[in-house]
Amino acid sequence: MKEYQTITEISGPLVFAEVDEPVGYDEIVEIETEDGRTLRGQVLESSEGIVSIQVFEGTGGIDRNASVRFLGETMKMPVTEDLLGRVLDGSGNPIDGGPEIVPDERQDIVGKAINPYSREYPEEFIQTGVSAIDGMNTLVRGQKLPIFSGSGLPHNDLALQIARQATVPEEDESGEGSEFAVIFGAMGITAEEANEFMDDFERTGALERSVVFMNLADDPAVERQVTPRLALTTAEYLAFEKDYHVLVILTDMTNYCEALREIGAAREEVPGRRGYPGYMYTDLAQLYERAGRIEGKEGSVTQIPILTMPGDDDTHPIPDLTGYITEGQIMMDRDLNSQGIEPPVNVLPSLSRLMDDGIGEGLTREDHGDVSDQMYAAYAEGEDLRDLVNIVGREALSERDNKFLDFADRFETEFVQQGYDTNRSIDETLDIGWDLLSTLPKEALNRIDEELIAEHYREDETAEAVQAD
Repeated sequence: MKEYQTITEISGPLVFAEVDEPVGYDEIVEIETEDGRTLRGQVLESSEGIVSIQVFEGTGGIDRNASVRFLGETMKMPVTEDLLGRVLDGSGNPIDGGPEIVPDERQDIVGKAINPYSREYPEEFIQTGVSAIDGMNTLVRGQKLPIFSGSGLPHNDLALQIARQATVPEEDESGEGSEFAVIFGAMGITAEEANEFMDDFERTGALERSVVFMNLADDPAVERQVTPRLALTTAEYLAFEKDYHVLVILTDMTNYCEALREIGAAREEVPGRRGYPGYMYTDLAQLYERAGRIEGKEGSVTQIPILTMPGDDDTHPIPDLTGYITEGQIMMDRDLNSQGIEPPVNVLPSLSRLMDDGIGEGLTREDHGDVSDQMYAAYAEGEDLRDLVNIVGREALSERDNKFLDFADRFETEFVQQGYDTNRSIDETLDIGWDLLSTLPKEALNRIDEELIAEHYREDETAEAVQAD
């Protein structure tokens, strides 16, 4: 252990110190102040003769007389199965009043990159209980599927709903299979939001199968860089060593990226797009690519990162780069929210690139893909007709066009709308889909196999619709 009293500069969350021996990148540092406090930090940059250290607890109280100790190891997360049901702060310390964590082992928070050759292709269904996701943009094990939201939209409610309801189908008829766990990492949230999260976890009992990491808005920005890595290290341990299927929910990635920008400014780095560091793509990829399945391992890590798009701009660097790395996105819509649709998910710009591999016979129902395609096409046509109605009026449309307009309305109020406390099975979701599709003429269902139409199409729905007209 090397100790120095050679601090030369303090800038924001950074401390610069002179050294006479090489110091490793990401090495953990302890800084002891004159009043006896010990603060933890991490080497951010190491060059000949000087190192820059980012301090997790902030640099308040540090002066040039403070002692700097380099511990010779990188930051590690103490992991154990007993973490389930615990609430930790953004640095991994318990804040729930429970006992100290007795770890089975300590793992490097940077993690180990999954060898692409060893990756298993994600193709097994995860049921979230949310029709707009399960039916139209299906999540599969090992996928990374972000939620793109905006300021003021209820993405936290959707995140909690998924955390409560998400399950994987049983592995076999005996009901035996891998257990399911949720890792919830909150970054830069307010104390009010934190209380809402905890009240919901405790009220619904979801905390029993969850590990919660809480980094609040008034916590140091540096800690925000550590929180998702601690969460993902815990997820990897549970998935690949304890055979859990783990769903990792990270909110809000925008706050994480703002912390990157703040630290980049303190280091006087040359900024990239809109002031964010040029390495932000690489940094986000290091997090998102920790989702996946490994050949020969029962468990899996699935990610749902949540980000708020500044100004609802999906070309902003954060959603833009996230979209390049991940396999689709779930889009929340301000207009649907103003209409009282819960959750306000707009399925048209949403996408799950792995959906086709995670649905169908043996995974969900054999009609899943056809129903999804047909509802997407019918809703898109109804949306286009809404624009036309604003110009020519509804009376100028044909009977067929009016049916598609009605379909679009019912799709939003019956399929997407379900509230945050309703948990729909995939069978219930697809049955609602058939109820809606049965209001359209059979000849309009050009994306569904005829055998499936014969089996599921409900003539009485069409008759009721005609009678209502």
